[in-house]
Amino acid sequence: MKWEELLRQVADEPVFRTGFLAGSGESLPALRLQLSRWVKSGKLIQLTKGLYTLAEPYRKRTAHPFVLANAMKKASYVSLQSALGYFGIIPEHVPTVTSVTTQRPARVGTPLGRFLFRHIKKSWFRGYQRVDLGSGQKAFVATPEKALLDLIYLTPKADNYDFLVELRLQNLESLDRKVLIQLARVIRSPKLRRAVRLLERLIDEEGEREP
Repeated sequence: MKWEELLRQVADEPVFRTGFLAGSGESLPALRLQLSRWVKSGKLIQLTKGLYTLAEPYRKRTAHPFVLANAMKKASYVSLQSALGYFGIIPEHVPTVTSVTTQRPARVGTPLGRFLFRHIKKSWFRGYQRVDLGSGQKAFVATPEKALLDLIYLTPKADNYDFLVELRLQNLESLDRKVLIQLARVIRSPKLRRAVRLLERLIDEEGEREP
Protein backbone atom coordinates (compact mmCIF):
# COMPACT_ATOMS: atom_id res chain seq x y z
CA MET A 1 0.00 0.00 0.00
CA LYS A 2 1.23 3.47 -0.90
CA TRP A 3 0.97 6.43 1.47
CA GLU A 4 -1.38 8.30 -0.87
CA GLU A 5 -3.76 5.33 -0.89
CA LEU A 6 -3.77 5.18 2.91
CA LEU A 7 -4.60 8.89 3.09
CA ARG A 8 -7.52 8.43 0.72
CA GLN A 9 -8.93 5.70 2.94
CA VAL A 10 -8.41 7.16 6.41
CA ALA A 11 -8.07 10.94 6.02
CA ASP A 12 -11.56 11.51 7.47
CA GLU A 13 -11.14 8.95 10.28
CA PRO A 14 -9.95 10.26 13.68
CA VAL A 15 -8.60 6.76 14.42
CA PHE A 16 -8.51 3.52 12.48
CA ARG A 17 -7.66 -0.14 12.97
CA THR A 18 -5.56 -2.40 10.80
CA GLY A 19 -8.71 -4.33 9.88
CA PHE A 20 -10.17 -1.15 8.36
CA LEU A 21 -7.61 -1.55 5.55
CA ALA A 22 -8.24 -5.25 5.01
CA GLY A 23 -10.04 -4.66 1.71
CA SER A 24 -7.01 -3.04 0.11
CA GLY A 25 -5.87 -6.33 -1.41
CA GLU A 26 -2.68 -6.56 0.66
CA SER A 27 -2.04 -9.37 3.11
CA LEU A 28 -2.38 -8.56 6.80
CA PRO A 29 1.32 -9.18 7.54
CA ALA A 30 2.31 -6.82 4.71
CA LEU A 31 -0.09 -4.15 6.00
CA ARG A 32 1.29 -4.43 9.51
CA LEU A 33 4.85 -4.12 8.27
CA GLN A 34 4.04 -1.01 6.22
CA LEU A 35 2.13 0.59 9.09
CA SER A 36 5.11 -0.06 11.36
CA ARG A 37 7.38 1.71 8.90
CA TRP A 38 5.11 4.75 8.80
CA VAL A 39 5.04 4.84 12.60
CA LYS A 40 8.84 4.86 12.66
CA SER A 41 8.96 7.62 10.05
CA GLY A 42 6.56 9.77 12.10
CA LYS A 43 3.66 9.70 9.65
CA LEU A 44 1.46 7.58 11.90
CA ILE A 45 0.93 7.37 15.65
CA GLN A 46 0.26 3.93 17.12
CA LEU A 47 -2.07 4.27 20.10
CA THR A 48 -2.42 0.60 21.03
CA LYS A 49 -1.89 -2.65 19.17
CA GLY A 50 -3.68 -2.36 15.84
CA LEU A 51 -5.03 1.16 16.53
CA TYR A 52 -3.59 4.20 14.75
CA THR A 53 -4.15 7.85 13.98
CA LEU A 54 -2.51 10.02 11.36
CA ALA A 55 0.23 12.32 12.63
CA GLU A 56 0.04 16.04 12.04
CA PRO A 57 -0.20 17.59 9.50
CA TYR A 58 -1.82 14.64 7.71
CA ARG A 59 -4.92 14.19 9.83
CA LYS A 60 -7.94 16.37 9.17
CA ARG A 61 -9.50 15.80 12.60
CA THR A 62 -7.86 15.09 15.92
CA ALA A 63 -9.74 12.39 17.77
CA HIS A 64 -11.57 13.52 20.90
CA PRO A 65 -10.09 11.78 23.98
CA PHE A 66 -13.44 10.05 24.62
CA VAL A 67 -13.42 8.65 21.06
CA LEU A 68 -9.90 7.33 21.63
CA ALA A 69 -10.97 5.69 24.90
CA ASN A 70 -13.92 3.96 23.23
CA ALA A 71 -11.71 2.74 20.40
CA MET A 72 -9.08 1.27 22.73
CA LYS A 73 -11.56 -1.10 24.37
CA LYS A 74 -14.77 -2.01 22.57
CA ALA A 75 -16.74 -3.04 25.67
CA SER A 76 -16.23 0.26 27.49
CA TYR A 77 -17.71 3.68 28.12
CA VAL A 78 -16.27 6.86 29.65
CA SER A 79 -17.29 7.30 33.27
CA LEU A 80 -16.23 8.35 36.78
CA GLN A 81 -14.48 11.75 37.06
CA SER A 82 -14.11 12.10 33.28
CA ALA A 83 -17.84 11.94 32.66
CA LEU A 84 -18.65 13.97 35.77
CA GLY A 85 -16.29 16.71 34.60
CA TYR A 86 -17.76 16.64 31.11
CA PHE A 87 -21.29 17.13 32.46
CA GLY A 88 -20.22 19.81 34.96
CA ILE A 89 -21.00 17.77 38.08
CA ILE A 90 -17.47 18.30 39.41
CA PRO A 91 -15.46 21.47 38.75
CA GLU A 92 -12.04 19.96 38.04
CA HIS A 93 -10.52 19.26 34.64
CA VAL A 94 -9.47 15.61 34.63
CA PRO A 95 -6.38 14.95 32.45
CA THR A 96 -6.66 11.15 32.50
CA VAL A 97 -9.70 9.75 30.69
CA THR A 98 -11.28 7.07 32.87
CA SER A 99 -13.61 4.43 31.47
CA VAL A 100 -15.25 1.29 32.80
CA THR A 101 -15.07 -2.00 30.95
CA THR A 102 -16.10 -5.63 31.31
CA GLN A 103 -12.62 -6.55 30.08
CA ARG A 104 -9.36 -6.47 32.01
CA PRO A 105 -8.41 -3.22 33.74
CA ALA A 106 -5.62 -1.28 32.07
CA ARG A 107 -3.64 1.94 32.14
CA VAL A 108 -2.55 3.25 28.72
CA GLY A 109 -0.22 6.15 27.91
CA THR A 110 -0.19 7.57 24.38
CA PRO A 111 1.13 10.72 22.66
CA LEU A 112 -2.49 11.94 22.66
CA GLY A 113 -3.22 11.41 26.35
CA ARG A 114 -3.52 9.02 29.28
CA PHE A 115 -6.31 6.48 29.66
CA LEU A 116 -7.47 4.36 32.59
CA PHE A 117 -9.88 1.42 32.32
CA ARG A 118 -11.60 0.11 35.46
CA HIS A 119 -13.26 -3.30 35.50
CA ILE A 120 -16.93 -3.78 36.36
CA LYS A 121 -19.26 -6.77 36.20
CA LYS A 122 -21.44 -7.30 33.12
CA SER A 123 -24.56 -6.81 35.25
CA TRP A 124 -23.37 -3.26 36.07
CA PHE A 125 -22.49 -2.42 32.46
CA ARG A 126 -25.40 -0.07 31.83
CA GLY A 127 -26.44 3.57 32.23
CA TYR A 128 -24.48 5.02 29.32
CA GLN A 129 -25.43 6.95 26.20
CA ARG A 130 -23.92 7.97 22.88
CA VAL A 131 -22.90 11.61 23.20
CA ASP A 132 -22.30 14.05 20.34
CA LEU A 133 -18.89 15.60 21.00
CA GLY A 134 -18.92 17.92 17.98
CA SER A 135 -16.91 17.82 14.76
CA GLY A 136 -18.82 14.71 13.72
CA GLN A 137 -17.45 12.66 16.65
CA LYS A 138 -19.52 10.61 19.08
CA ALA A 139 -18.64 8.42 22.05
CA PHE A 140 -20.31 6.24 24.66
CA VAL A 141 -20.37 8.12 27.99
CA ALA A 142 -22.05 7.30 31.28
CA THR A 143 -25.05 9.37 32.28
CA PRO A 144 -24.23 11.76 35.13
CA GLU A 145 -26.06 9.51 37.58
CA LYS A 146 -24.22 6.36 36.49
CA ALA A 147 -20.83 8.10 36.41
CA LEU A 148 -21.32 9.19 40.02
CA LEU A 149 -22.42 5.73 41.16
CA ASP A 150 -19.56 4.10 39.23
CA LEU A 151 -17.15 6.32 41.15
CA ILE A 152 -18.71 5.45 44.49
CA TYR A 153 -18.93 1.74 43.65
CA LEU A 154 -15.26 1.51 42.65
CA THR A 155 -13.89 3.67 45.49
CA PRO A 156 -13.43 2.06 48.91
CA LYS A 157 -15.42 3.69 51.74
CA ALA A 158 -17.00 6.19 49.33
CA ASP A 159 -20.48 5.84 50.83
CA ASN A 160 -19.97 8.55 53.42
CA TYR A 161 -20.94 12.18 53.61
CA ASP A 162 -17.39 13.56 53.92
CA PHE A 163 -16.22 11.78 50.76
CA LEU A 164 -19.12 13.18 48.74
CA VAL A 165 -18.55 16.69 50.10
CA GLU A 166 -14.86 16.50 49.14
CA LEU A 167 -15.90 15.85 45.52
CA ARG A 168 -17.29 19.42 45.48
CA LEU A 169 -20.33 18.27 43.55
CA GLN A 170 -22.23 20.98 41.72
CA ASN A 171 -25.31 21.32 39.49
CA LEU A 172 -26.90 18.55 41.52
CA GLU A 173 -30.35 19.68 40.43
CA SER A 174 -29.58 18.11 37.06
CA LEU A 175 -29.38 14.63 38.61
CA ASP A 176 -32.48 12.43 38.38
CA ARG A 177 -33.25 10.96 41.80
CA LYS A 178 -35.36 8.17 40.33
CA VAL A 179 -32.50 7.09 38.08
CA LEU A 180 -30.09 7.05 41.04
CA ILE A 181 -32.48 4.88 43.06
CA GLN A 182 -33.16 2.50 40.16
CA LEU A 183 -29.46 2.02 39.43
CA ALA A 184 -28.71 1.26 43.09
CA ARG A 185 -31.50 -1.33 43.10
CA VAL A 186 -30.22 -3.05 39.96
CA ILE A 187 -26.90 -3.99 41.50
CA ARG A 188 -28.47 -4.70 44.92
CA SER A 189 -25.66 -2.92 46.71
CA PRO A 190 -26.21 -1.69 50.29
CA LYS A 191 -23.23 0.61 49.75
CA LEU A 192 -24.92 2.32 46.79
CA ARG A 193 -28.25 2.54 48.56
CA ARG A 194 -26.55 4.35 51.44
CA ALA A 195 -24.75 6.63 48.97
CA VAL A 196 -27.97 7.50 47.15
CA ARG A 197 -29.60 8.57 50.43
CA LEU A 198 -26.62 10.84 51.08
CA LEU A 199 -26.81 12.22 47.54
CA GLU A 200 -30.47 13.04 48.04
CA ARG A 201 -29.47 14.92 51.19
CA LEU A 202 -26.85 16.89 49.22
CA ILE A 203 -29.37 17.67 46.48
CA ASP A 204 -31.79 19.02 49.10
CA GLU A 205 -29.03 21.08 50.75
CA GLU A 206 -28.03 22.59 47.43
CA GLY A 207 -31.67 23.48 46.76
CA GLU A 208 -31.94 25.21 50.12
CA ARG A 209 -28.86 27.34 49.37
CA GLU A 210 -30.24 28.61 46.07
CA PRO A 211 -31.83 32.08 46.29
